[in-house]
Amino acid sequence: MVITRSNARLIRFVVFALVLIGCGYLLTKGSSYEPPQVQQFKQHAGGASQIQQQQQQQQQQQQPQAAIPPTQQQQQQLQKPAAQQPPEQKPPPAQGEAAGAANAGTQSSGEIANLPYTPKNMGPLAKAFLGSDKKTPQYIPQKNIDPATYSSNDKVKAAFVGLARNQDLNGFLESIKIIEQRFNNKFHYDWVFLNEVEFSEEFKTTISKAVSGEAKFGLIPAEHWSYPEWIDQEKAALVREDMKDRKIIYGHSESYRHMCRFESGFFWRQDILKDYEYYWRVDPDVKLFCDIDYDVFKWMKDNDKQYSFTISLPEYKETIPTLWKTTKEFIDKNPKYLAQNNMMDWLSDDGGQTYNGCHFWSNFEIASLDFWRSEAYKQYFEYLDKAGGFFYERWGDAPVHSIAAALFLPREKIHFFEDIGYFHVPFNNCPVDPQVRSDRNCDCNPNDDFTWRGYSCTTKYYKVNNYKRQKNWEKFTG
Repeated sequence: MVITRSNARLIRFVVFALVLIGCGYLLTKGSSYEPPQVQQFKQHAGGASQIQQQQQQQQQQQQPQAAIPPTQQQQQQLQKPAAQQPPEQKPPPAQGEAAGAANAGTQSSGEIANLPYTPKNMGPLAKAFLGSDKKTPQYIPQKNIDPATYSSNDKVKAAFVGLARNQDLNGFLESIKIIEQRFNNKFHYDWVFLNEVEFSEEFKTTISKAVSGEAKFGLIPAEHWSYPEWIDQEKAALVREDMKDRKIIYGHSESYRHMCRFESGFFWRQDILKDYEYYWRVDPDVKLFCDIDYDVFKWMKDNDKQYSFTISLPEYKETIPTLWKTTKEFIDKNPKYLAQNNMMDWLSDDGGQTYNGCHFWSNFEIASLDFWRSEAYKQYFEYLDKAGGFFYERWGDAPVHSIAAALFLPREKIHFFEDIGYFHVPFNNCPVDPQVRSDRNCDCNPNDDFTWRGYSCTTKYYKVNNYKRQKNWEKFTG
């Protein structure tokens, strides 16, 4: 009985040892077992090398080519308010964007599909409507520039425009330097400077040497920079004194009011600008953070964009107490000027009863001069001017321009540039998507970006238009 028990223990030890040896062998050599789906994929794809090739092809396909202009049917679709965009119908992707859209559609339900990137020498980033699931983008066709065929003959009648004083020379030199470096040394557009007094020879000579296009200098007529006959100047002076006591920014300044009235109603009337179609407003000491390697003026015209911006925020209510009331009076008398697909929902949170103050920061604007020359805008400005708010309050050109653009233009004609990157004290526009900053050689800190902050009106612009937001935006809302 003792011998039998010893043999049994020996047999169990040998079996256990063999099991340990076998496990060690498997761990060393690995298992050749593969799930059936992996075996099937390898049989069709031809192994790991072909998997890598397919991944590379997908990445190459995600780089869009020049977009074809939208058809008339697509244009009609885009003219509907964003809320009416049917989620089950997607506008056909622009040429070269089909692969990117297809890849976006294969992402898991927990991911938000990303837009394909427009090459930086063809146009700005493409925009998209969000579908009903708030994840699947419906790409908006845009007509991009083909760098292979673009030549100087394609340039638009456009210019940079600056309202300047002789003492602003150094500040404008800083602006010129960065704009020429980032954009204009490739396109050589003209620069036009306006002043209510004669420019000094130093100003004209120094500026002319700094720009790559032609520099032009205009003298503002006295009637465009003075009190109109219907303004009570004593009343206006009392308003300035009161605003000074209440510490309202620029509330005490007489010249600031003349500037705002001029930018609202007269800069576009200057003879020196009569042959231009588009302009880019420039102020002293501004910065561009990103390269612009496409002709931005041509892109604006080709895509029928009438107004564009980089920063938006609410206006100081103390400076415009009756501006909206006066605007509503004008609209009541002239309803024909309202665009069918206007952006009233960006200006007002209660269907037009009150103004939320949202305006485009007009120290940067690329826009159509023909819009300001239109009957709608001219009549609107004349109505505001007769009301006296430029002097009896402190109406700025920024809310005046913004209200007019949002009401008299269809919303698809107003464009936000996500990828230019801009700074004017104290606000920054810096792309928060790292790929955009890399592709477009941006030199800015996304932590300084104002676009997605709570005080910005650009978030509302995206919301009312049902646009997909820039990648990573949620990380820069604080």
